[in-house]
Amino acid sequence: MAARAFIAGCAGVALKADEAAFFRDAQPWGLIVFRRNVESPDQLRALTDAFRDAVGRTDAPVLVDQEGGRVQRLAAPHWPNYPSARRLASVHANDPLAARELVRLSATLMARDLREVGISVDCLPVLDVPVPGSHGIIGDRAYADDPNAIAVLGRAAADGLMAGCVLPVMKHMPGHGRARADSHEALPVVDAPLDELRARDFAPFAMLADMPLAMTAHVVFTAIDAARPATTSPEVFARIIRGELGYDGLVMSDDLSMKALSGSFRDRAEAALAAGCDVVLHCNGAMEEMREVAEAAPDLSDITLRRVEAAMGRIRHRPEPLDVVEARARLDAALAVAA
Repeated sequence: MAARAFIAGCAGVALKADEAAFFRDAQPWGLIVFRRNVESPDQLRALTDAFRDAVGRTDAPVLVDQEGGRVQRLAAPHWPNYPSARRLASVHANDPLAARELVRLSATLMARDLREVGISVDCLPVLDVPVPGSHGIIGDRAYADDPNAIAVLGRAAADGLMAGCVLPVMKHMPGHGRARADSHEALPVVDAPLDELRARDFAPFAMLADMPLAMTAHVVFTAIDAARPATTSPEVFARIIRGELGYDGLVMSDDLSMKALSGSFRDRAEAALAAGCDVVLHCNGAMEEMREVAEAAPDLSDITLRRVEAAMGRIRHRPEPLDVVEARARLDAALAVAA
């Protein structure tokens, strides 16, 4: 069966019978896992295998938000606790080359963790550029306050993930750093002039426009479309994402269940897909909501299939050779010295 243009979640640490049946019939392109789905390496591998068995596609993507710091779904005691983006960047704050190498190393180690349990996509790097007075939802998830530094370190993280055969997702396009509200709870509205947005907020995404996957921001940019957040704005997609940024990779929405969006889940999915999202993301595993999203999601279009193929081609190789024990010791030592 053909995959359809949505990514779903599930409720617990194993697929329930109704979830497996839903995935078999609805054919979501991928699955995303959260802390509620994670118990142990063996359990998580069984879950990702069960999802792929249900949809009948061995290459169906399984996603996670594994950033380090506050946003880490695989954590102790079975996995290392990784530092936040800002913490990593601060270790070699006066040595950009060393900072880049440390960020890449951390991402490569995370990729090793993820690949072992069947996760093939990590929603990292965060390319948002915070400004004074912005909401703390981004905060230390950003590598720096400078767009050029964010771009350099974001690319290092993406390269590290791909060295470990895990696809990166840059987020939140075209920028969430200026928002003064948490889009999980409310709709942020950004009134900055377009020239200022181009120079700061959009710049890291332009510099990483060759990346395979991106996630949208549920943020209104009044200089472009005062009525709709980027996720559901045809104007933002045409003028900025596919236009000025020149991005031709696969774009997924941020989570449709976030409170920044309104309307039924079918309405939300239809609006995001009509705006230009290739696939929509629904995370909480609530079955009735997922059914609405599935009703709105068509089969992957020809252009989306091309973008999927291009993305998957980035990780069709063996993982880069790595002495994991030595690499973890090197990361730990750098963090200990900086502390």
